[in-house]
Amino acid sequence: MSRSPRLLAVVLVVALGSAAQQPPATTSSSDVPQANPARPTVSTPATLTPDGYLQFETGYLGAWNSAEFSSQSSANEVAKLSVKRRLEFLAAWGPYAHSANGLPPNGTGDLALGVQAVIHHGNGADPTVALSYFHRVYEGNSPGLDIGSANNSALLLISADVKGFHYDTNYIFNETVDDPTGVRRLQFGETLSVSHPLRGRWGLSGEIWHFTQPFQRGHAVGNLWAVNYNARKNLVFDCGFNRGLTETSTRWEIFAGFTYLLPHRLFGQK
Repeated sequence: MSRSPRLLAVVLVVALGSAAQQPPATTSSSDVPQANPARPTVSTPATLTPDGYLQFETGYLGAWNSAEFSSQSSANEVAKLSVKRRLEFLAAWGPYAHSANGLPPNGTGDLALGVQAVIHHGNGADPTVALSYFHRVYEGNSPGLDIGSANNSALLLISADVKGFHYDTNYIFNETVDDPTGVRRLQFGETLSVSHPLRGRWGLSGEIWHFTQPFQRGHAVGNLWAVNYNARKNLVFDCGFNRGLTETSTRWEIFAGFTYLLPHRLFGQK
């Protein structure tokens, strides 16, 4: 199990190499589909990445005044691959984190593998509805944020477009474990993200999210704002901040990163 991050890295390198060997005709701007970013919001879209394409979501997160540290800088990564029109596989991990007044000062985050399935394809105001499941296969040793981490997660995801605005809302059920005692508790979460395009290639997102904290008997609540820049159809940059709204929430978080959809289709090419 301790070799999981290395094994995943090898798999991703092989996938990248395979993509690079595809015919150059698939790289024209008209052939490359649109990236489907989930970052930087807590909410995840119910819609999937384009069928047969590999997408990476890479970012930096800086956090201050949390229960387990005074400050933390971390890297995060998510890889997505849709194998069917309704089915997508995901991997999410934190390769590195540095924490001040937290133990250990240098560590790694969790590695979780997941699957997402669309149960209803919507259009416009008719929402797309999906179900998602994640399982933690490697437990990192870096201090956690206010949400904590989960052994298993089940999500109901809903996305739609209404009068020029796009929204993603998630309903989350996490199995959490108290490390000293091994006691397991159920954590509930709800998120709502609303985004709107701005002038040119820019966009703006606002989000409110809430998670129960079963072991602290508290609630983590945050308000997130982000801007994104669509450099190309398959490349989107983002940055923003999150403000914790309760005493047990991480007080401030800033983030920046990008979403990149590989321009070569890995399989299923017509």
